[in-house]
Amino acid sequence: MENLTNLDLMIDPSLKVSDDNNEEKFLNNPIVTVGPVTKQYLKAVKSYITDGNRFVFSDGASKVQVSVISDEIIRVRMAPQGTFLADFSYALQPYDHVITEVKFIENDLQYLISTPKVTCAITKADFLISFIDRDGFLMSSDAKPMHYEENVQFGGYYIYCSKTCQTTEDFYALGDKATEFNLRGKRMVLWNTDTYAFAKNQDPLYRSIPFYLSLNKGYCYGIFHDNTFKTHYDFAVESMDCTSFWSDGGELNYYYIHGPQMVDVVRRYSMLTGTHQMPPMWALGFHQCRWSYYPDKKVKQVANTFREKKIPCDAIYLDIDYMNGYRCFTWNERYFPDPKNLLSELNDIGFKTVVIIDPGIKVDENYWVFKEGKANNYFCRRCDDYFMEGNVWPGRCQFPDFTNPKVREWWGGLFQGLLDAGVDGVWNDMNEPAVFGSGSFPDDVRHNFDHHRGSHRKAHNVYGMQMVRATYEGLQKLQKNKRPFTITRAGYSGVQRYSSVWTGDNVATWEHLKLANVMCQRLSISGISFCGTDIGGFTGEPDGELFTRWIQLGVFTPLMRAHSAGDTREREPWSFGEPFESICRKFIELRYKLLPYLYSAFWQHYKYHLPVLRPVVMLEPNEHINHFREDEFSFGDSILVCPVLQPGVANRKVYLPKGTWYDYWTNHKYKGGKEFVISTPLDSMPIFVKGGASIPEYPVMQHVNEFELESVTLKTWFSEMEEKSIIYEDHGENFAYKLDIYLEKTITVRGTNGSFVMEQTMHGMYTPRYEKYEHIVYGLPFKVKKVIVDGKEIKKYSFDTTNVLSFTTTKQFKKIEILA
Repeated sequence: MENLTNLDLMIDPSLKVSDDNNEEKFLNNPIVTVGPVTKQYLKAVKSYITDGNRFVFSDGASKVQVSVISDEIIRVRMAPQGTFLADFSYALQPYDHVITEVKFIENDLQYLISTPKVTCAITKADFLISFIDRDGFLMSSDAKPMHYEENVQFGGYYIYCSKTCQTTEDFYALGDKATEFNLRGKRMVLWNTDTYAFAKNQDPLYRSIPFYLSLNKGYCYGIFHDNTFKTHYDFAVESMDCTSFWSDGGELNYYYIHGPQMVDVVRRYSMLTGTHQMPPMWALGFHQCRWSYYPDKKVKQVANTFREKKIPCDAIYLDIDYMNGYRCFTWNERYFPDPKNLLSELNDIGFKTVVIIDPGIKVDENYWVFKEGKANNYFCRRCDDYFMEGNVWPGRCQFPDFTNPKVREWWGGLFQGLLDAGVDGVWNDMNEPAVFGSGSFPDDVRHNFDHHRGSHRKAHNVYGMQMVRATYEGLQKLQKNKRPFTITRAGYSGVQRYSSVWTGDNVATWEHLKLANVMCQRLSISGISFCGTDIGGFTGEPDGELFTRWIQLGVFTPLMRAHSAGDTREREPWSFGEPFESICRKFIELRYKLLPYLYSAFWQHYKYHLPVLRPVVMLEPNEHINHFREDEFSFGDSILVCPVLQPGVANRKVYLPKGTWYDYWTNHKYKGGKEFVISTPLDSMPIFVKGGASIPEYPVMQHVNEFELESVTLKTWFSEMEEKSIIYEDHGENFAYKLDIYLEKTITVRGTNGSFVMEQTMHGMYTPRYEKYEHIVYGLPFKVKKVIVDGKEIKKYSFDTTNVLSFTTTKQFKKIEILA
């Protein structure tokens, strides 16, 4: 018999051999040993096929699909054994992406797939993939061929991708990681986790957003790896010249998103995964929350104190103690004997009520929600068909499978009773999902995954997102033309289509105040603009200074909510006495003045895919020092803020990007592009307005729509450069804006040493009920002699000792000329 090696036998288990009589025989059990499971790298490209804008390349075993999604977005998928998984994503939304032209060229070394903006190059010899801009700048390139490793225990593959990392390259986004804003030198994990009182650099946290930005020499691209399994990122840690991402299962399925500007990448990521719907206007007001306000007398006491002290507030939250034994969709009759009357009384004084809902449903045969879920087989099961059970607040619970569309529809319908009682919004908590003792569900829990099937390894990171999706869609259906308000702790890319988020159970420390600032900026450039933190810290005890500084930061986070744990002292804006109460009132009033500006910023997010919060590095990426700035950020496109993040400081350094800036409080003019030392007494915070901005302000209200507006103040700051501002208005609580019943105004200004011109154009069919603009113009470099509105000179205008000009026009003005 000829000598056969183990390798020969593994290659062909049906090898024939001959005996001494030259008779053919088959080996019955040829494989004596199996080689170790190792990483398999793509080899040289052997073949390809084309299908429109989709190209499939093969090395003989594996396949890689390269698809042109738009002129700036290219998708890459790898099938280790040549068979792609079903093409399904919870993250993506339908969008009419633009493809101008796609060219395919083959040369001796590469295959080139080109759009007018970017070229994807696949090297024949080693299957390396790179992306080059139209000027030949290498944006991204594989450090190694994509690779995979068989998962013997679960089936499928661990999948890996490594990119070269330049010495000047930095990384951002990836959701609200509790670390420095610049991610270079960090290793991160995406696996939704309940992290009570998380520490700086603790990871993973509550959300999984598999999207990062690379910035190198002013050029930016993004990678969105749409994989719901546990995913890992290495930003030049193991090797300084390499960054990698890999997942514990699923497909290597990523989208290269071209810039070259950082804001362009974020916009295009939002085109893929969606934006927030326009929120109800009241949701942008101040929210007060605690675990827990009960009984009903306590809730009314807190609400009435806001009104008595003239501190604006729009929403009050009810935590788990409003329920009967923590059973979702029930009321504790002892604490809340007449919830409908309570919520009606709150509504009468301008308060919306938001209630918490958790995914754990108490195992109780007398509990109607459990009985319905059990009867319809809506709860998650283990692999051997036992129900998934675990302990949370109600005790022993079972958990709905929110990846099942029938379950989502059922869950959404359960809110009818709460809405009938007068509830206005829903707070989705514990939906990582969190389970006491074990942390979360075991890996073997089965999920429907919208009929694509999967274990909890696949569904874990989308569980919370699908819960809040069920909540949002249910509220939308039940409330008909009323915009739902939801807030969620857990989520995955695309969660912004259904909910706002907060950063979870933080701590009352100055370090966490700084983290709050960074985490909200990071969420915003990760596609989730409607974000906030627990003002004052959820656990621990802030002093009056820390709480006040946190309120000041909260004015400039899109979601402004104070929240605290039940084992801490009460934490309302008046809890620390004077002078803190008056300063908190001053800044909450500022929030309400700026509501039309913030609402307009949300419109620009919804319509034009722009983030509401924008870090300095996004505003000015070419300055390398800005790659590490994390305190200052832009709130909308015209206001720059720099929170005070340390105790007892009388001043702090603030960097202003290039251009003209005005101090919001003093109107002092600054030429940007450098740092300034700004005075920071406790009752102030550095706030600057970009030259040329037009910012609408409302009069102070105790809650949204407290009274009918007679006029809106329009503040405008002089600029010699032409600048544009967008002001958006609609009904504030319905979906008529989707039928063009809104008003988008563009204010264009330009100035000289002797003139300042403001022009207004309008689009849409909404008519605001107020009639007048009260104009205030700052920074004019000349003495005003004439004000001409739509060709007619007006006589009534005034200016103060600092040459601040005031006058009144109708809301429909088209052109204003201010002349020396």
